[in-house]
Amino acid sequence: QVHLVESGGGLVQAGGSLRLSCAASGRTFNRSGMGWFRQGPGKEREFVAAMSWSGGCTYYADSVKGRFTISRDIAKITMYLQMNSLKPEDTAVYYCAAGDPTRYTGTYLYWGQGTQVTVSS
Repeated sequence: QVHLVESGGGLVQAGGSLRLSCAASGRTFNRSGMGWFRQGPGKEREFVAAMSWSGGCTYYADSVKGRFTISRDIAKITMYLQMNSLKPEDTAVYYCAAGDPTRYTGTYLYWGQGTQVTVSS
């Protein structure tokens, strides 16, 4: 069992930065791939970034590549999403997830409750 709690969301102007955190608990965290997804108003949940359990492989959606960076701190049992050069279209609820690190929500077993990110123009 893995319990995930996101934090770090908020309101930021376009071009600004935020860092999201995902604190995890559970003995399987260090063997789990991790991912970030987001869901904008009236939209389906979409893939943002993912990382293998070793941290050696990372994957990004084309829309965030070069602007967002996924990372994890095994000692702190925390995953991060550094978001730079934010755009209004990045506005969404951001979710972290643990499981098989793919672009598809169905491969993740555990989800956090989400944190709101709002980017003003």
